[in-house]
Amino acid sequence: MDETTVFRREMRIPAPPATIFAFLTDPQKILRWMGISATLEPQPGGLYLLDVDGTNVVRGAFREVVPVHRLVYSFGWEGNAETPPGSSQVEIDLIEQPDGTLMRMTHSGLLPSTLPAHERGWTFFLDRLAAVLADRDPGPVSKPDCTPPEAGG
Repeated sequence: MDETTVFRREMRIPAPPATIFAFLTDPQKILRWMGISATLEPQPGGLYLLDVDGTNVVRGAFREVVPVHRLVYSFGWEGNAETPPGSSQVEIDLIEQPDGTLMRMTHSGLLPSTLPAHERGWTFFLDRLAAVLADRDPGPVSKPDCTPPEAGG
């Protein structure tokens, strides 16, 4: 796979892996940093459905779930031809450290034309996750420049 179709981010978070895992898999907790409604079934084959802002909806399926350590799920936007539901993959590894957790995230299978929007979106939302885990208010959920490109390009 061409490296330009992959987004990667590493973050050190001063929280245990179990706490971070809950904020990635619990529908109520994920809404504190990403989205306005969620249906999450964190088991292989389970649904990953997240309404980000009332217009942009992520749909995929959990592929791998190793409690408190690893998540892999398919990812795509409903109604979007460039990144349709299930067309890309998100992998998150949570590695315990003496001062918290090293979180490694990889989003692969993205078209080069969609990479900038996904980079902006993930950076925005992962910073919100870090704020929530540090017990800070992350501010408003929506941000105009992190929505997916219009369906069909």
